[in-house]
This record gives sequence, C-alpha cells and structure tokens, in this order.
Amino acid sequence: MGKLKKTKNEGTDYLKDLSQKLLELMMISADVEVGEDKKNDSLTVKIDAKDEAGLVIGNRGTTLNSIQVILGMIYKRKTGEWQRIVVDVSNWREKEEERLISLATITAQRAKDTGEVQYLYNLTPAQRRVIHLTLSENPGVSTESQGEGKDRYLAITPKG
Repeated sequence: MGKLKKTKNEGTDYLKDLSQKLLELMMISADVEVGEDKKNDSLTVKIDAKDEAGLVIGNRGTTLNSIQVILGMIYKRKTGEWQRIVVDVSNWREKEEERLISLATITAQRAKDTGEVQYLYNLTPAQRRVIHLTLSENPGVSTESQGEGKDRYLAITPKG
C-alpha cells in the first residue's frame, strides 16, 4: 500500500472513496460528502443513509464512532499523517450535543433546587466533556469526573 501524497483535494477524494467502500462492505447504500472544517482543523464525512441511518449510527452512536475510528486509522496509514475526521449521519452529532446540553442544564437545575450532588453515569469521555464545558459557564454548580475507566461518572455539585 503506497503512501498518498496528500494535498487537501487528494486527501478528501481518498477519504470519500474510502468511506464509500467501507459502507459498501457494510452493505449500506448511502451517499457520502466529504469536506473540510477549518475551524476545528478536521475533515468531515457526511453520510446520507436514508432509511438505514439508524443502522449506521448504532446504539448511542457506537457504530458511527467505530466508523470514524476506522476511517481515521486507514487514512493515517495511507497518508502518513494523523488527521481528525468527524463522521456524521443525519446531523446526529448536532442533535446529540443539543441533548447533552439539555441534560446538563436540567441536572444542574436539579442540583441547585435540591442542594444535593447529582450524578450522571454511562457517559463517554466526549459526552462528559460536553457537559463539563456547558456547565463551566454556570456559576451555581461545579462538575467533576470521578471513578476510573468504565466506572467513570460525572458529579454535578451545587455551589453555596
């Protein structure tokens, strides 16, 4: 497998072909659009899987995240450079972030109302990060990740 001499166009073209091949191997019929997100220094892969979007997303985004990791690994092997790649289907990532922001806001309010620490379990590191960032601007609560590995959880503590 030869290295790809990467210009941005060659990189995005290769990523599009690679994404389409991976989806074909998964027996999913989908359209793929690849672009650049200069603000976040990443390449974006938008998949339009029509009726099979749920299959591509998987339970809580696990399949989508796995596709993202696989594309990133193969892309690095082919180009010799690590590049952040973000894969999305039906704006799932945006909707998930909105859901997490809402969860953070509601949980923070519950912590303030009850005066008790509120705990959130079963979150990925990326999900905990969204909640930390969301509540970092809230003067009424503080957040802290606790535990180790898969048992890691988020504690939202009221201030005062």
